[in-house]
Amino acid sequence: MTIIRKAAVIGSGVMGSGIAAHLANVGIPVLLLDIVPSQLLAQESAAGLTLDHPKVRNRFADQAIDKLKKTNPAPLYSEDFAARITAGNLEDDVSKLADVDWIIEVIVENLQAKQQLISRIEKVWKRGTIVSSNTSGISIHAMVESASDEFKRHFLGTHFFNPPRYMKLVEVIPNEATDPAIVAFMKDFCEKKLGKGVVQAKDTPNFIGNRIGTYGLLVTLREMIAGGYSVEEVDAVTGPAMGRPKSATFRTLDLVGLDTFVHVANNVFDLVTDPEEKDIFRSPELLKSMVEKGWIGEKQGQGFYKKVTSDAGKEIQSLNIATMEYAVSRKISSASLEAAKQAKGTVGKLKALLGAKDRYSDLAWNILKPVLLYSAEKLDEIADSIIEIDHALKWGFNWELGPFETWDAIGLKRSVERMESEGSTVPAWVKAWIDSGHDSFYENRGGQHFYYLKNEFKGIETRPEVISLQSLKQQNKVIRSNSGASLIDIGDGVACLEFHSPNNAIGADILTMIQQSADEVRSNYRGLVVANEGKNFCVGANVMLLLMEAQDGEWDEVDGIIRLFQNSMMKLKSLDKPVVAAPHKMTLGGGVEACMPADQTIFSAETYYGLVEVGVGLIPAGGGCKELALRASQAVRDPDVDLQPWINAIFETVAMAKVSTSGHDTKRLGYMRALDRVVVNPDHRIYEAKQAVLRLEASGYTPPVQEKIRVVGENGKAVMQIAAYTMRQGGYISEHDQLIANKLAHVLAGGNVPAGTMVTEQYMLDLEREAFLSLCGEIKTQQRMQYMLSKGKALRN
Repeated sequence: MTIIRKAAVIGSGVMGSGIAAHLANVGIPVLLLDIVPSQLLAQESAAGLTLDHPKVRNRFADQAIDKLKKTNPAPLYSEDFAARITAGNLEDDVSKLADVDWIIEVIVENLQAKQQLISRIEKVWKRGTIVSSNTSGISIHAMVESASDEFKRHFLGTHFFNPPRYMKLVEVIPNEATDPAIVAFMKDFCEKKLGKGVVQAKDTPNFIGNRIGTYGLLVTLREMIAGGYSVEEVDAVTGPAMGRPKSATFRTLDLVGLDTFVHVANNVFDLVTDPEEKDIFRSPELLKSMVEKGWIGEKQGQGFYKKVTSDAGKEIQSLNIATMEYAVSRKISSASLEAAKQAKGTVGKLKALLGAKDRYSDLAWNILKPVLLYSAEKLDEIADSIIEIDHALKWGFNWELGPFETWDAIGLKRSVERMESEGSTVPAWVKAWIDSGHDSFYENRGGQHFYYLKNEFKGIETRPEVISLQSLKQQNKVIRSNSGASLIDIGDGVACLEFHSPNNAIGADILTMIQQSADEVRSNYRGLVVANEGKNFCVGANVMLLLMEAQDGEWDEVDGIIRLFQNSMMKLKSLDKPVVAAPHKMTLGGGVEACMPADQTIFSAETYYGLVEVGVGLIPAGGGCKELALRASQAVRDPDVDLQPWINAIFETVAMAKVSTSGHDTKRLGYMRALDRVVVNPDHRIYEAKQAVLRLEASGYTPPVQEKIRVVGENGKAVMQIAAYTMRQGGYISEHDQLIANKLAHVLAGGNVPAGTMVTEQYMLDLEREAFLSLCGEIKTQQRMQYMLSKGKALRN
């Protein structure tokens, strides 16, 4: 039975160290190896070190590990996880490769160098150890041509996308002799242990993601040059309007590095034989010129864009490819782009963009058409099905829709007719599929999904670990629903409360559904999961509604909203069935408060969790302050032990609006409880929450009993307020910040009572509500709320 208990990564560059970090993230000890330096650094000489000293010999790996702790975005879920990585070098420590279960090669993209390294690995290789290459496109078979048959059976490609922590895609590429059992194991391991989306690719140049993605970028460059479009125009079209990331084309190229992109494109150019395909992968002179100038993107400070700092402040300039000079970037607008912006969903945006018939609509079509045709042409060559291609582009390039999903979205039959009318050659299998009466590559039959496979529809395999709320709703599993939330039957007697308001902001509709869900589950279900499939779990309460009521002086309405929020959370907390919350991505303010009543929280690894109300001039008032004070009181039950340090830590976290950098990081901020845990694969989050509900129910669940809270009182409040005063005097916070901090201190301390007083949860909720209402009446708070709504960031007034 194959088990990966320990791994080794060879190559400590950005990619190698990033892979090592992600292995460490999931609890796997890693040996990180690199070459031995040939020269001493000045500081090494000054310290009296020689080339033989271990600190010098391990320098490259040591430096990489140290850099992991400082890199932003962070490659590690927690800085502490760096301790799971051990530095070494390829001369002194190569024998240690016999002690690991998986060896990953991540050195320079050069076939000969990789072959030489693999030869060294095989000499110390322990039979049964899996060996893989992280190459982005070099032949897996060619790397092991000279290796033994047994080694070949254990060798494959595992191509991570950069950065490894954040990018979902891993391409698994067997060589001609790889043991199918090892391929199956690695696919399962990468999905379940590393949390990745896995596609199996064929051993062809650049595999799937980089083959199609690079083609698309090169087509875009050629269309820009041919059509006389500017950098800003192309990025305006090839971003969210087409279901692509905000970085669009040229910001993406700047992030990747133009030199890296040229290398990837050249790999296909050198290996394909078809003259037309070869010509497409020939790097344009524009790119070659920019690389020669060193204008390769963000790592050199300029590429297609450049950040410039002047007396007027910072500005973003873009490259004029005709003059090769930079100028201030201009905002692009048109009827087609505005129509796409107003449309709902990626399908709606694409249809609006392509249907507007202006020059930007033409640009979108002229970019999209060749990518769809190329994907269809290369299907059998690079992948076993359209699913692998669609997943590779969605997970590796952050497209909302893969090529074949896009074709369905714009109308397969209609778009093929247009392509042929323009003289394009459509692959015969696509025409045969249409001629057999089909107008899509995917089909949904009552929540059951099918896809094209070799001229027939095949059912998409469903796995128990992946619970799709969207599919369940299509199967009529909705128990209750309103405009903001739904209660869905997810099987085995468990219901799931799903938010689906705009941005999942919490308003009266969601709060009403929470109360109704508690009643429904109490009567008819074994327990409740609180989760959704939105871009973010919840970004907080409905600030727009609060601002409108505050500006109109409708204080009874504001008071009613807060009471409804508090009462809903308390009803959820007192439910006599287990409740498990499963937040993901941004979970802020009211989103955190919606998780706090749960008996257990299953965090997604990528959960950015925090009470951030001070950013809009308020304090948490949906039970957040009360819950944190309660947890502190429960942690320090001995009345002789000082509670103040715990409350001070909470005060600092909330007053500074600290947000976790991962699910694991919630522990550092004091949000994670002993029973809470983290799930790495976000697709398994709802399933794991459901299993947690069933475990709690099976263990004889009893709801938590309300208990009184020990507070630090008036003296403790003074300690926190002095800290805020000091910050104000030092110029670190504004006068309004200090006012908010004083209100927060009053609530967390339990008000003007003696230290050690035991108070009720309702008493603390009343303090929250009073402070919240008073802050809503402040003009500067209303300004902060308005600024957040219009600018999407905090105002420090």
